[in-house]
Amino acid sequence: MALTKSITRLIFGLAIGFTALFAMLYGGVPLVLLCLIIVFLGAKEYTKILEHKGFTPSYKIIIISSFIFALIAYFNKLYYVPLAFTISTFMAFMWVLFRGKQPYIANVATTILGFVYCGWFPLHLLLLRDIGCCEPVYNGWIKTNPSMEGAAYAVLLLLAVILTDSCCYYFGTLYGKHKLSEVISPNKTVEGAIGGSLMCILFCLIFGIFVFGLPWYHALMLGILISMFAQIGDLCESMIKRDAGVKDSSDIIPGHGGFLDRTDSYILTIPVVYYYLEFFVQNNFLDLLKGLF
Repeated sequence: MALTKSITRLIFGLAIGFTALFAMLYGGVPLVLLCLIIVFLGAKEYTKILEHKGFTPSYKIIIISSFIFALIAYFNKLYYVPLAFTISTFMAFMWVLFRGKQPYIANVATTILGFVYCGWFPLHLLLLRDIGCCEPVYNGWIKTNPSMEGAAYAVLLLLAVILTDSCCYYFGTLYGKHKLSEVISPNKTVEGAIGGSLMCILFCLIFGIFVFGLPWYHALMLGILISMFAQIGDLCESMIKRDAGVKDSSDIIPGHGGFLDRTDSYILTIPVVYYYLEFFVQNNFLDLLKGLF
C-alpha cells in the first residue's frame, strides 16, 4: 500500500512538474492557461478552507478579478493595475452589500485577500516570464517574441523551490530536533529549514553565475530570497489551514493533496523574485530612486 502511494505520488508529481516546465519554457498562451488553472483551483480550495472558519468569500469575484489581472500581466499593461484593484475591491464590497451574509467585514476582507493571494501574487509568473523582453509583440492574442532570459529565470525559480522543499524535508527528517513553528506547522524544523536554504543558495549560485553570468551577489540574493519566501509561503498556507481547522486544502492531486498545498511555496516567492530581478538586476535601483526625487 505504501509503495503504491509512493508510485502514485511520483507519477503525478512528475506529470505536474513537466507540464509546468513546458509552460514556463514555451511561455505565451500555454503559461497563461497553466496559471489560470492553478488560480481557479487554488481559489476554489481557498474559499472551501475559509468556509470551515465560518466565512464566505466570493469565489466568483476572486476569479473575475484574477482573470483581469492575468490579462493585464499577459499584455504587459501594468498601468491598469491600480484600476483593476479598485474595481475588484468595489466588487467585493458590492457583492457582500447586496448578496452577502454575516460576518460582512470578514467576507469582504477574505474576498480581497483571495484575489491577492490566489490571483495577483502567483500571476506575477507572467511578468517574470517576460523579463528581458524590451516590448512584447503580439499577433492577435499570441505573443510572438517570448524572452529566453525570462524562461531561464522561471525555470531557476521552479527548480530552486522544488530543491528547497525537498531538502527541508530530507534534512528535517534526518537531523530535525528543534521546531520551526510548532503551533503553525509542527513537523517543520529549524535544521530542515537551514539545510533546505543552504542547498537552494548553493544551487542558485551555480545556476546564476554559470548560466546567467550574474555577479555572485545577485545569485546569492536570489538563493536567499527563494529559500526564505518558499518556506514563508508554505507556513502562511499552513497558518490559514490551521486557523480554519483544515489539514489539507483538498485531495484533488493523488498523493499530494490540493493545488494550494503544492503551490504555496511559490505564491510569495514569485513576486519577490520578479521585483528583485526587475529593480536590482534589470535596472539600477538607486537610479530609479533618484528619478522619484
